[in-house]
Amino acid sequence: MTFDELGLAPEVLKAVAETGYTEPTPIQAQAIPHVLAGRDVLGIAQTGTGKTASFTLPMIDKLSRGRARARMPRSLILEPTRELAAQVAENFETYGKYNKLSMALLIGGVSFGDQEKKLDRGVDVLIATPGRLLDHCSRGKVLLTGVQILVIDEADRMLDMGFIPDIEEICKKLPFTRQTLFFSATMPPEIQRLTDTFLHNPERIEVARASSTGAGIKQILVKTTRDGKRATLQHIVEEENVKNAIIFCNRKRDVASLERALTKAGLSAGAIHGDLDQSTRTKTLDGFRKGTIRLLVASDVAARGLDIPDVSHVINYDVPSHAEDYVHRIGRTGRAGKSGTAYTFATREDGKYLAAIEKLIGSPIPAQESEAEPDNAAAPAEAAPASEGEEQKEERRSRSRRGGRSRNKAARAETDETVAAEKEEVPERQLEAPKAEEKKTEAKKSETKKAEEKSGRRNRGRDKDDDEPVVGLGDHVPAFILRPVKLPKRATKETEDDLEQESENA
Repeated sequence: MTFDELGLAPEVLKAVAETGYTEPTPIQAQAIPHVLAGRDVLGIAQTGTGKTASFTLPMIDKLSRGRARARMPRSLILEPTRELAAQVAENFETYGKYNKLSMALLIGGVSFGDQEKKLDRGVDVLIATPGRLLDHCSRGKVLLTGVQILVIDEADRMLDMGFIPDIEEICKKLPFTRQTLFFSATMPPEIQRLTDTFLHNPERIEVARASSTGAGIKQILVKTTRDGKRATLQHIVEEENVKNAIIFCNRKRDVASLERALTKAGLSAGAIHGDLDQSTRTKTLDGFRKGTIRLLVASDVAARGLDIPDVSHVINYDVPSHAEDYVHRIGRTGRAGKSGTAYTFATREDGKYLAAIEKLIGSPIPAQESEAEPDNAAAPAEAAPASEGEEQKEERRSRSRRGGRSRNKAARAETDETVAAEKEEVPERQLEAPKAEEKKTEAKKSETKKAEEKSGRRNRGRDKDDDEPVVGLGDHVPAFILRPVKLPKRATKETEDDLEQESENA
């Protein structure tokens, strides 16, 4: 089948022919006719199968007939990351160059003013990330009531990044009669619920088993340690035929530190992760596409949908914690029918994640054979020659047993001598420590006994029948209360004068 048989307009076919593509991929061949017919589409396909063109080509054809109004886009495409949104925008520029369609890209890292100017002029195609689109909606700069076609791309990635509530809020602002195109590489239960809510009698297109890996990708598992990863990586880059590679790490700080280490080692490397500003990320990706950067160290921000055709290797420096990410990561190589190699570095701590990945893809990842593996054809050094007689063999076994017994005796004697020496070398103060502890214990017992005797003498004068405790004072009167109080002489004299005055008055 060729693109001419799909029913696309001549302008679109001309642009496609100039890119060098002649035959559509399976998902393009099945999805494009249904999109042109106005049906809702649920597309499930592994990464690298051409999902983007399966909705951009028919959208350009349909939107060529009509006119955009200010702040009211005619179509909306939601993408989980800035890189994917920018890549879709490039597709529209490539395939729509013979159609007069206006387009706006709403992503973070770009000033609101420039984006608002494009919206004020009116756009046919609005490509956005959910967060930035909602920011414009809250400012009143965009109205979604005129959207005719909605595309939700990489829906499972949206789920992983926590964008599902934002998508639900955006869909409430859209007209009910829109056409919805929904694409995802995997179909977890949450995504299935979303499709049941927002799609109306969709045409389901599944061109590959969900969560399957590309047939042209050679997968290799490398068992290593956490400290040995860098040396293993450098060995693969230097010894293997690595034209270029994307190296995936789980954490952003590991991306930055690994990129610095590779650059210090004299390798051409760049880094991309979510904390970098958009201009730096775009510049790094362009350098990797053009070949000026050989090794791209990345977080999972580069795992989905990035179309870099000639990536020879993908290296999972860290085993992904989500099994689906493994499929998307290695999908950066072996694209468009080409071959590629994917290495995965695994430590002992990664056993749980590795088991989940192998369960998802339905097969174990082949482990790399150890280079130090002994040759099975060679005989062990201790083995006897084949021509040796039985008597010689028996004599050697006997010597071996006698030698073993003598070695055991020598080892036991050495152990006994060591224990004796250790006993002799124990300092005297360590031997006296238990005696000191016993003396302290006896002193504490003596003090306790004296305190009890003293308490008994204090209570001896009390009435045996009076068992009621003194309220507020416990079971005895404190000594300071019984101590006589001495008044000052002046106070005593004044007190005596007062008593005499009172007696005279009486």
